[in-house]
Amino acid sequence: MRRYSYILLMVVVSLLMTACSVQKNTAKSRFWQSFTAKYNTYYNGSQAYIDGSREKEKGNKDNFTEQLPLFTVGNKNSRSIGKGNFDRSIEKMEKTIKQHSIKAKPEWNKTRRKTAKDKEWLGRREYNPFLWKAWLMMGQAQYQKGEFEEAAATFSYMSRLYLTQPMENAIARAWLARCYTELDWIYDAEDVIRNMSRDSIHYRAQNDWDNVYAGYYLKTGEFEKAIPYLRKTIRHEHRKTQKAREWYIMGQIQTAIGKREEAYKAYQRVIRQNPPYELEFNARIAQTEVMAKGNYKKMISRLKRMARSDNNKDYLDQVYYAIGNIYLMQKDTTQAIAAYEKGNTKATRSGIEKGVLLLKLGDLYWVLEKYNDAQRCYGEAIGLLDKERDDYEMLSKRSKILDELVPFTDAVHLQDSLQELANMPEKDRLAAIDRVIEALKKKEKEERDKALEAEVERVQQKQGAVGNRNQATRPTTPQSTTPTNGQWYFYNQMAVNQGKQTFQKQWGKRENADDWQRTNKTVVGNLNMESAQEVPDSLGSLENPENPDVAESQDSLSAEADTLANDPHNREYYLAQIPFTDEQKAESDLIIMDGLYNAGVIFKDKLENYGLAEKQLTRLTYQYPTYEQMDKAWYHLFLLYSRKGQTDLADSCLARMKENYPESELTILLSNPYFEENARFGEHIEDSIYAATYDAFKEGRHDVITANAKLSAERFPLGENRPKFIFLNGLSLLDQGDASGCVAELKTVVEKYPKSEVSEMAGMIIKGVQEGRTLTGGTFDIDDFWSRRDLTMAQDSTSTDALSADRNVPFTFLLAFQPDSVNENQLLYEMARFNFSNFLVRNFDLEIERQQGFDRMMIRGFMNFDEAQQYARQLYQSDTMSRMLRHCRSLVISEHNLTLIGTRFSYKDYDEFYERTFMPLQISNEELLNIPPDLQIIDPEDAEPEVKEEEEETDDTDDFDLW
Repeated sequence: MRRYSYILLMVVVSLLMTACSVQKNTAKSRFWQSFTAKYNTYYNGSQAYIDGSREKEKGNKDNFTEQLPLFTVGNKNSRSIGKGNFDRSIEKMEKTIKQHSIKAKPEWNKTRRKTAKDKEWLGRREYNPFLWKAWLMMGQAQYQKGEFEEAAATFSYMSRLYLTQPMENAIARAWLARCYTELDWIYDAEDVIRNMSRDSIHYRAQNDWDNVYAGYYLKTGEFEKAIPYLRKTIRHEHRKTQKAREWYIMGQIQTAIGKREEAYKAYQRVIRQNPPYELEFNARIAQTEVMAKGNYKKMISRLKRMARSDNNKDYLDQVYYAIGNIYLMQKDTTQAIAAYEKGNTKATRSGIEKGVLLLKLGDLYWVLEKYNDAQRCYGEAIGLLDKERDDYEMLSKRSKILDELVPFTDAVHLQDSLQELANMPEKDRLAAIDRVIEALKKKEKEERDKALEAEVERVQQKQGAVGNRNQATRPTTPQSTTPTNGQWYFYNQMAVNQGKQTFQKQWGKRENADDWQRTNKTVVGNLNMESAQEVPDSLGSLENPENPDVAESQDSLSAEADTLANDPHNREYYLAQIPFTDEQKAESDLIIMDGLYNAGVIFKDKLENYGLAEKQLTRLTYQYPTYEQMDKAWYHLFLLYSRKGQTDLADSCLARMKENYPESELTILLSNPYFEENARFGEHIEDSIYAATYDAFKEGRHDVITANAKLSAERFPLGENRPKFIFLNGLSLLDQGDASGCVAELKTVVEKYPKSEVSEMAGMIIKGVQEGRTLTGGTFDIDDFWSRRDLTMAQDSTSTDALSADRNVPFTFLLAFQPDSVNENQLLYEMARFNFSNFLVRNFDLEIERQQGFDRMMIRGFMNFDEAQQYARQLYQSDTMSRMLRHCRSLVISEHNLTLIGTRFSYKDYDEFYERTFMPLQISNEELLNIPPDLQIIDPEDAEPEVKEEEEETDDTDDFDLW
């Protein structure tokens, strides 16, 4: 009896499972799939999402020197926080969707009349009433990971999937707009917002859209519009830390629009939330800055009190940065610089805050033309700041220029000072050296005291941490440059940059050579020799070098002199560097001349500081007339005066060059009657002439080609298109029957311009001649290359290398075109724009390859033939793209077949194979390229094997934690 009961129970369970299958769309199946989705995989995924969000909120570190992003994921350094939990959440949501999606249409009584609501119901593409939450959480997890493009694809698909359901559609579109905003796709975000504004927003989506509007207007800098939506966002925010962040953002934007009292109140609201100490500290700092306009002395006093507090000892760079900003608002540049320098000195952290302080300080020195100090600040700041900052490119450019300039200006300043010391009376010279030594000792003592204090403080903190674990109110620990993501030290760019700056700060820039720590090896060696010669006769018989006592005495004295000459605490160290003799003076003058010339050129060309450039070059030309590159100095002075519009002085420089350096290449260049025209329009003129020459080549007008090639040689011998002129002239000679002249021109291209675009093609032709082939005339035809195959490689390949007719393998869309027939950069841009505009859920790879005779662009990422064919059809349906591609030939080809093209088979062979095999195939009517590639929902008719497999997976206790 028990046996029959067991069998009966199994039958009942089987019937229930069958009745509740995703292949059936009944009230029971919808309830069951909704219920199991919610309390099975979705529950575990939602818990992982919550854990990841808490981890991100706790680990997030804001940069308070800039406008804070509304959402923590806007901090690029915080995006990896919680990644493991978000990955797990995405995995569970994908599993939920695959297992519980109901695509089957419900049964309908045909005798019953359909209402508008019934039609909407029957037109749905998803019937599991709970599954929209799985789609939403999957997109949210991708968003929190910083994978905004993937999240946008998910929300875009979700918005279409739930197009007829207002709440689900409005929420999906809100998150889609948030993704576009984070991607800086402002026009796309604006389009979503504009379209949504035409519809009424469902009340359950209102909070999401408040967040969207606040984030969007903050991103676009429309702070006035952002304020009301930010207030709404703050009102419905329940997390205390996030609410405090939002009040801080409110203070920032109120400051930006000039409402200082409102900003002060907003920062006060931050403090009331009892946030983490760092957020509270920055709110107090911000309060002093916004209220400093009328009573700046009171605010500075308040900041100095904050600097004396032990709680703020790790934030002194920010305190003095705020003090400097207040002084700068009062236009007191001297006090501002002093405050910034003090903040730099007292900083205990090497983080973004210090980097911003150094950047501001460097900018001040730059404006004041104190380039040595600016280089010091920029050089350290560049290792502390994020490369994606808006001003990082400017910082990097200035830092590189100053790294190039400062060694020359320092060298000139040093040699001028040393020569001045050489001309001083000995008493004054020694007194000046003693002052330098005293300053050095004082600085070293201060550094030792500071290091000792830091060590004592570190020990005390360590002991205090052991005795008292309750340190909740203490400030956060200083930033560390040590990588925390398992990255090796030397692959951490910030750490490497800081290490370089520390080394250069202590040792300066040194070459990788023996005795690198010695700045002047020659002078030190000379000093040793002189010291040995000046030993008194009373030491013994110096004329006998074989005497052991004498040798030992000489070695001892030499070692002592070497020690003194390398110790900056002794006079000998400085005296060894002073040029006393005529030879040393001449060497010093050479350093000055080289420094003046290079500094002048950098001032003129890279800094565009014509005043300092003129000062350097004028001093060089008049004070050092024996400079070996004097023609270059006069040339740069000519250009400088020409740019300033001082034609009389420019003509004077040219006259000097003609008189003193008539054979110089620069003199000949400036004497060219086309010099001014070439300097202004030469590049455009050469491009225009080449375009006309290319058209003449295609039309067979050889006289035009010959004339333009001659004009290129005379007027643009160093032009970018020079090798192309030679190449076309060679082919023109071939077409006229002059094969030897053609080969000579092509050899010139290969030998003189090996890196040019046409060098490879010229080499192919020469190689063919060397192998005994006969050259024939005729214009270029891509069909010649289209029919080519490598016969040697074809013979080496096995007989199994055959073209495949498999349609369910990865495919590639290929475009082939003749060089110069298409603007490659424009084509690449238009193809990328076409892909982004039409296929939000797919990421295609674009690649251009150089082939022998033509170029080809490959678009990869298609999972089968149907996807690639749909892409090709949609591409050529675009009028813009079809016009651009009129000079290209296209192929839809599998990755396997692509490897055989050009070896065993030609492109023409594949064309014939394609027409026989793929052309007759029917293409799927479903929009395959608008479905996320990882979520191909299988039709109910084909879903049974996969569903069973997935159902077996659900037996895992990991997915039934609730049961």
